[in-house]
Amino acid sequence: MYEDRIVVDPEIMVGKPVIRGTRIPVDLILKRLAQDLDLDELYADYPRLTPEDVKAALEYAEARVKGEEVFPTAV
Repeated sequence: MYEDRIVVDPEIMVGKPVIRGTRIPVDLILKRLAQDLDLDELYADYPRLTPEDVKAALEYAEARVKGEEVFPTAV
């Protein structure tokens, strides 16, 4: 579960969700994955990041999107 790995603390990165014990924001992981799915490069750039951390970031994003209300717009 992402709750074990993702923390939101106003004292860390101004309250952005980050990987516990790091200053690696979830949005940075998502952006990197969207730009390039090369996980080896991501792990090389952020050696403290683990596959479980990346999965937690994706689960966190899914939970946020899943809870959003969607309002269709007329065309």
